[in-house]
Amino acid sequence: MHIPDGVIGPGVSAAAGVAAAGGFGVAVSRARRYLTDRLVPMAALVTAFVFAAQMINFPVLPGMSGHLLGGVLASVLVGPWVGVLVVSIVLIIQALLFADGGLTALGLNIINMALIGAVGGYAVYRVAFRVAGLRLERVAVTAAISAFISVPMAAMGFVVEFALGGTIESLSIGAILIAMVTTHALIGIGEGVITFFVITAVVKARPDLVYGAPTFAGKRTEELAA
Repeated sequence: MHIPDGVIGPGVSAAAGVAAAGGFGVAVSRARRYLTDRLVPMAALVTAFVFAAQMINFPVLPGMSGHLLGGVLASVLVGPWVGVLVVSIVLIIQALLFADGGLTALGLNIINMALIGAVGGYAVYRVAFRVAGLRLERVAVTAAISAFISVPMAAMGFVVEFALGGTIESLSIGAILIAMVTTHALIGIGEGVITFFVITAVVKARPDLVYGAPTFAGKRTEELAA
């Protein structure tokens, strides 16, 4: 969800901004290790797709809405660290040009959707893919399940942030928890379906360009075994 200005207090928002900037810096450093010229066009296409997907909003709480994340989709296709950059760039553009998410809450949104959604979602994918047997034909299904899980995960990030620095006294933590989990569980279903079909298409066409697949040409042997 896009958090607007003023929902989370300035102290927590500032701390989140620092953490998000640090996470973005780490993502830039890590992405350089595997982002090749062959993968750049894929990253650009994924950015455009995530941007379009996040423009579809569903009301959750007054002044706040939920939407598709695209974190796992991006991470499986172009890697978790490029996934962080993809989602972060989308969030920055939306905040600056479309006022979708507050500028003071940008760090919070990056933590929830880019760091938790992309990196956390990819961690779930790696575990699930290992359990599934590391087989190419199971990439899309595993990614879909992980995408479904990643949406409530990101929503729970907001619940924690609100508990630490929420400014709307009329909203209880219990009410927020119920609203966020139920709504985002439903959104997660759509996230999983979209992720499944997109990744299925890409795996069939160019499995060597799918970062999360065992056939990814740029992945180190030791990382596949990790």
